[in-house]
Amino acid sequence: MTKAGTGTTVAADAPAPALRIPRRRGIELALIVLAVLLSVYGYCAVGLARHDAVPPGAMGYGAGLGVLALLAHLTVRLRAPYADPLLLPIGVLLNGLGLVLIYRLDLQTPGDRAAPAQLVWSTLGVALFIVVVAALRDHRVLQRYAYVCVAAALVLLTLPILFPAVNGARIWIRIAGFSIQPGEFAKVLLAVFFAAYLAANRSALAYAGRCIWRLQFPTGRVLGPVVAIWLLSVCVLILERDLGTSLLFFGLFVVMLYVATGRTGWIAVGLLLATLGAVAVGRMEPHVAARIHDWLHPFASIDAGQGPGQLAQSLFAFAAGGMLGTGLGLGHSPLIGFAVKSDFILATAGEELGLLGLTAIFLLYALLVERGYRAGLALRDPFGRLLAVGLASIVALQVFVIAGGVTGLIPLTGMAMPFLAQGGSSVVTNWAIVALLIRVSDSARRQYDGRVAP
Repeated sequence: MTKAGTGTTVAADAPAPALRIPRRRGIELALIVLAVLLSVYGYCAVGLARHDAVPPGAMGYGAGLGVLALLAHLTVRLRAPYADPLLLPIGVLLNGLGLVLIYRLDLQTPGDRAAPAQLVWSTLGVALFIVVVAALRDHRVLQRYAYVCVAAALVLLTLPILFPAVNGARIWIRIAGFSIQPGEFAKVLLAVFFAAYLAANRSALAYAGRCIWRLQFPTGRVLGPVVAIWLLSVCVLILERDLGTSLLFFGLFVVMLYVATGRTGWIAVGLLLATLGAVAVGRMEPHVAARIHDWLHPFASIDAGQGPGQLAQSLFAFAAGGMLGTGLGLGHSPLIGFAVKSDFILATAGEELGLLGLTAIFLLYALLVERGYRAGLALRDPFGRLLAVGLASIVALQVFVIAGGVTGLIPLTGMAMPFLAQGGSSVVTNWAIVALLIRVSDSARRQYDGRVAP
């Protein structure tokens, strides 16, 4: 172009260079190798502590976990190359550590070998991960099936009512020795529905309605689903005696409602409704009331001369672990009782890995949740943003509720620690959550890469 008044030719401004987003699949592979090696090291440490020898199945365990992790990595590399490089390694490490802890507890419970079954379920979980990442090319497709998801979730939540209670709660379906926990799958379906509903109604939820005590409420038509979810959570708690599931999906909805509207008043309303429901059911349902009593008086059975209960033994395990722990395989976690591989497996980690090891586990969960939130906030579409926040919040709520229960912070709920605890339905669902977060994070980072056509 020619500069006015001078006749001098000046070059036009060059366009800004396109942003190049690194894919970081090599970093992901290196972290996966480290996760597998740490898991194999833990497996060997348990054998050396219990039998002064490396377990004969160490090579098979390492090879199996490594193959599963490698297949998952190759799927991500081919189908979601821009995905967050930390999500898959965190899932592999937590799953591997869970298998180590369950194997360690199997050695002191000869009649209940859970590690082989957990490895099979982990294989199914990774297979589902591969299917979701490979088949789901765009997370926005799920928005079309919002009402199908909520209908399926309600069916899954109510099915256990037709089956006998297990340990006081109706959350299992047992047929011919095979058992599943439908509520684990329902939470992902509910997250999809909540994300779709809130994305479509976020303006009405944020601005419509009247003000009461400085809180702005939407109209009854829009507020109806909130009340319905609260009532449904109370009904599930009463009929299935499952405090954990009802608190989980109600808390999930409140968190997503807050993210969709940005109004802190919804947090206050959610806490108020949850408190009222918990108090009412705690007084009417003996099973829930017993758990609240155990929480308030964890050493009552000792004072009565009946020995320590599960919660008391869990607190003793944490205390015995100290800062560095007793070492893998050298604790006394089996004293906790029948739920040591599920509800109380965190106590085993606390006793044998110590406060430092327990902190590392919590940091892994925190990093998994943070990366999910980061992927959601980076997306432009409201549905994807809410879906990522909802899925990450499921993990965060579960970790808080379970850790709070076994440490005496809140009453026990009977839920399974993600990836760590024994439970096939739980580990499969958690791998599905990681797969969806992989897909969302791939979309979030892909939209900023100059090499990808918009």
